[in-house]
Amino acid sequence: MDKIGLLAGVGKLPVESARAASQLGYEVYAVGLLPDTDPQIAEFAKDYQQISVGQLDALLKYLKSNGIEKVTMIGKVTKEYLYNGKIIPDQRMLELIMSLPDRSDNTIMLAFIRELAKEGLQAFDQTALIHKLMPRRGTITSREPSSVERQDMEFGFMIAKELGRFDIGQTVVVKNRAVMALEAIEGTDECIRRGGKLANGGAVVTKVSKPEQDNRFDVPTVGKRTIEVMAEVGATALAIEANKTLLVDRASSVAFADEKGITIVAM
Repeated sequence: MDKIGLLAGVGKLPVESARAASQLGYEVYAVGLLPDTDPQIAEFAKDYQQISVGQLDALLKYLKSNGIEKVTMIGKVTKEYLYNGKIIPDQRMLELIMSLPDRSDNTIMLAFIRELAKEGLQAFDQTALIHKLMPRRGTITSREPSSVERQDMEFGFMIAKELGRFDIGQTVVVKNRAVMALEAIEGTDECIRRGGKLANGGAVVTKVSKPEQDNRFDVPTVGKRTIEVMAEVGATALAIEANKTLLVDRASSVAFADEKGITIVAM
């Protein structure tokens, strides 16, 4: 039986990935990188360990000791952990971080992938196991967007692509073709909260892949939590990039969006 390592951040995606890998016959060795990693992942894993994302040496030793050669990284691990003191890096991680020319998402993740490769570990496409979670083009909810919302979606899509080109973020909040908020280190939820409050209702959220998206990490993802945050601030529409954005818990996400009158469109 083929073995894979699953490095799990926060959210439902790690569980979905572990379930899919198990169903496909893989032997899953999963690592929870953060205290908030969903422990349900252990149900679909041959072995599950909690190893802090900052403990790079321990993480690599665990994977190698179990004969792992292929690794997927899935779930949210935001850069704020580098700055808020909740993660204490070991010597190897500290040296890696200090060697970087900058601390953009791509720079950090590509350096991490190179460290894996040094130990004979190959990182593979995040979506390989869960591609079915990427919606095709079209309206996903029962409500179609209004003409004004669609204009904001198209405007937001263009701005979000430029934001991604600079490797800053993937989410933009717009109202009446004016930018309310751009995602940076705070992440999607806080971007929506900030932009939604400034819009004072009726905001449109757009989330897309980067123009040079590397599917081994940071594939754009939305789910029920995204919709809940939108509802908190009265945002009315969500646009995602078709075939390139993961929609987690689709049934419950769409049902909640319909309940709140929020339209979701894959563009």
